[in-house]
Amino acid sequence: MQLITRSALGWPASAAPLQASTKGVKVHYTGSAVSTGLLKDHQQCIALWKDIRAAHLANKTENYSDVAYNYAACVHGYVLEGRGTGRRTGANGNQTLNRGHYAVLGLIGSSGLTEPTDDLLNAIRDAIEHLRKHGAGNEIKGHRDGYATACPGGPLYTWVKAGAPRPGGKPAADGTYTVKAGDTLTAIAERHGTTVDAIASANGLKDPDRIDVGQELTIPGSKPTTPKPSRPVVDLSRLIAAAKADPPKPGTPISYAGTKTVEAALVAEGLLNRRYADGHFGSATVKAYAAWQRRCGWTGDDADGIPGKASLTKLGARRGFDVKD
Repeated sequence: MQLITRSALGWPASAAPLQASTKGVKVHYTGSAVSTGLLKDHQQCIALWKDIRAAHLANKTENYSDVAYNYAACVHGYVLEGRGTGRRTGANGNQTLNRGHYAVLGLIGSSGLTEPTDDLLNAIRDAIEHLRKHGAGNEIKGHRDGYATACPGGPLYTWVKAGAPRPGGKPAADGTYTVKAGDTLTAIAERHGTTVDAIASANGLKDPDRIDVGQELTIPGSKPTTPKPSRPVVDLSRLIAAAKADPPKPGTPISYAGTKTVEAALVAEGLLNRRYADGHFGSATVKAYAAWQRRCGWTGDDADGIPGKASLTKLGARRGFDVKD
């Protein structure tokens, strides 16, 4: 499961009521228009999830204690933490329904982006299986089951009624995999659409944390999943050059496209006003990056707003990009 935690989102611990178990999980969609731009830009998924939480917290009629859902799933296959495990949902319609099932939101809507991708369906299944490890029963239902609503929309509800299967139809036959340097059983299981327990059982592994390079593993029901989208890569030397250049006039071409990735991360950290995230590493971005360096513990000349590898790598680890020299 590719999980983006509350901490990575910059959120405090959930204040939602505790609830250790449910009959299962209900699947939801946003019920509103969702931009198809999410398909090309994972950061829009993050922004939408944050907007949903902000809207819930601002809703004085419902008086939400947190974003209503336990988890969300995005079209790129990521699971986004909401209330998380062991917390009662606020999404199923009333307190009786909320006590019955946890809630997982698919980030698609009633118009615009309406069709779930295979990665989104896999992410919903990841969230469901994670919740099952933390108190959820085996039921999988749609929001409309027990409450008068169109949610989770036609495509998702058809999938739910079919048993919410992993994309790809029938289970694949067993396969084999040869362990490579750097492999973990968790990564191998995710890559093949199975679980650590299933691989350990199929191979008689007493300690799933111990596998050897060159070891051949039987992969039960092996069906490799679609690779996740690659993370953006920011070129440090080009970024530094952009940061040291005189701020260009509005409307002029940007000097390095990777600047936008860094600016989006600074916006997400609450350090840069979104209107200055224009691809120019101007004075506002320099000031915001200096604030990030100070947040990381640097002072004086080490917090001058010119990116260094350590601070940029730390920002990338939090906000979903990699760094090269």
